[in-house]
Amino acid sequence: MKIEQIYTGCLAQGAYYIVSGKEAAIIDPLRETKPYMDRLEKDGVKLKYIFETHFHADFVSGHVDLAKQTGAQIVYGPTAKPEFDAIIAEDNQIFDIGQVKIKVLHTPGHTMESSTYLLMDENGKETAIFSGDTLFLGDVGRPDLAQKAANMTQEQLAGILYDSLQNRILPLADDIIVYPAHGAGSACGKNMQKETVDTLGNQKKTNYALNQPDKASFVREVLDGLSAPPKYFGMNVALNKSGYDNFENVLKNGNQPINVDDFETVAEENGCLILDTRNAADFSKGFVPNSINIGLKGDFAPWVGAMIVDVKQPILLVTDEGTEEEAITRLSRVGFDHVIGYLNGGFNAWKNAGKEIDHIDRITADEFASKYNENSEVIDVRKDSEYNAAHVKDALSRPLADINEWANELSNGQHFYIHCAGGYRSMIAASILNSRGIRNFSEVDGGFNKIKETSVPKSNFVCQSKKM
Repeated sequence: MKIEQIYTGCLAQGAYYIVSGKEAAIIDPLRETKPYMDRLEKDGVKLKYIFETHFHADFVSGHVDLAKQTGAQIVYGPTAKPEFDAIIAEDNQIFDIGQVKIKVLHTPGHTMESSTYLLMDENGKETAIFSGDTLFLGDVGRPDLAQKAANMTQEQLAGILYDSLQNRILPLADDIIVYPAHGAGSACGKNMQKETVDTLGNQKKTNYALNQPDKASFVREVLDGLSAPPKYFGMNVALNKSGYDNFENVLKNGNQPINVDDFETVAEENGCLILDTRNAADFSKGFVPNSINIGLKGDFAPWVGAMIVDVKQPILLVTDEGTEEEAITRLSRVGFDHVIGYLNGGFNAWKNAGKEIDHIDRITADEFASKYNENSEVIDVRKDSEYNAAHVKDALSRPLADINEWANELSNGQHFYIHCAGGYRSMIAASILNSRGIRNFSEVDGGFNKIKETSVPKSNFVCQSKKM
């Protein structure tokens, strides 16, 4: 038997590849299927089942394409209602893969179809659980995503999740290995550990959610501090339920070079968003006017999903040359399938053609410190939890995820400064504000990580009373 965790850092997502004898199973695959097909060919095995722990919200799974390519059957837990052929398993139903078995444990709460898959080895020993979003390392799945579909409150779903954990997971042996669907950085939980594999026994000791004295306490603690889910989550659930365009078609349609002279015309005729995926430093020095910057070398796909409201939005890319396919692939993972091309030759081609160029006023933390005074307006776009830990004195907490709400408060009046932790998120914010005609600001390179090394006064209590 072989178990391989295939972890994708930008989504903090774990898929699993299991081989026994001449058969294989894959759990929660990503959109692009080539990595799995390559493994199957290398191992000389047949894919028998594709197990889905639930209808994912944070990424588009590869289950539909993978089933078409291999003939494998898709398996969901009880109550799932996909719009394509699939096995809707019964609770405790067992599936054979070579000499091993996988048992379905229905564990609703995160969603009502959520299921955990219990692996039994060649000797029948219960060896591991693939817990999806039911149990993370250090946390449990958020119970606020499926309220509308389940016609329940988040408190009711949290109570159901408590029962699932108490009755189906915690009775299992301490030496069971836990393979979760996500790790630290995912928006599907709030307190995940950086590790991606652990024993159930250790989680029983260290996971705050598993150590609550009763259901009421569990519900209160699990719901406390949850941020609003990204807006693209609901659209991804719909794609995972109904199916989607073939990834190869998406890649082919998006991987189209568009020359400088045609780029603006294509953007205007198709109502395109221009997405610049270069790093923040390069973007700040020059970019195609009205571009939005979300760097490919970062949490690219989740921030695209959080910032771009409609997954059907036509997109034109400006990339570092050679990264076009990677950008299209990562966009498709979160359901953004409507890339229609990229700027041939990248930004250098645009610049060399003498086209209009815009820029962001980016300053160092030392420059910020030299200009800062008690009347300075400062916007901190980090999460509330980061802000509450420490921040520039009297700075306004305005999380990037909420920019569509707070940007309306701003005007081209008094100059202000904007920062995050290191510069990635603040440049996203800066590009969005700039595209909306708000230009009276400076963005701080290095963010609070560098600011805290300066003489700028800091505070560790919430103070958001100042107005723009």
